[in-house]
Amino acid sequence: MSWTAYLTYLTFAVVVVLVPGPDFAVVAGNTVSGGRTRGMWCAAGVASSNAVQGAAAIMGLGALVVRAQPVFHAVKWLGAAYLAYLGARLLWSAARGRYEAPDPAAEPHAARRGWRQGFLSNITNPKVLLFYVAVLPQFLGPDAGVLSLALFALSHAVLSLIYLLSLTAAMHRARGWLTRGRVRRCLDAVTGTAMLGFGARLAVAQR
Repeated sequence: MSWTAYLTYLTFAVVVVLVPGPDFAVVAGNTVSGGRTRGMWCAAGVASSNAVQGAAAIMGLGALVVRAQPVFHAVKWLGAAYLAYLGARLLWSAARGRYEAPDPAAEPHAARRGWRQGFLSNITNPKVLLFYVAVLPQFLGPDAGVLSLALFALSHAVLSLIYLLSLTAAMHRARGWLTRGRVRRCLDAVTGTAMLGFGARLAVAQR
């Protein structure tokens, strides 16, 4: 394995991670609605899905899913529908404008809910699998070993986790302002619209 290629890949992966997408929207929405704990678990759900999809690519399952058109399109439509569902819920919350005070007793449930939303929104996005299947071979030779593949794939998952946890921490500091009535409604409307847009873009994407 070439360390120069690895550093180049890390630079590329950082750029990919920093581009706002469904993961950003889901984690931001969970942090505002459920606080830092739920946002952190949502970020962990995204990273867990990245690790699973990276492992699938390493074992060759990713390429099979990408080539099997019915499976690929089924995953794509599931992802688009799930993003549309999350976006519609946020828009409904923005329209109602009624938010309950956080309940400390519900925190374990909120953590599970955050992880589930992060994992499902990412695992049903076939573009993540395409990233591993199409990008990794550009930086690794055909004779690359499993350990090299694992290092490259998991590095992307770790970078994504670090970024999303940083996003959660930053939004938590501003949560007092973000949860004010008008600001919260505006943020829910923007985030919900973004999720609908990401879902629509996923639905119409050919690859």
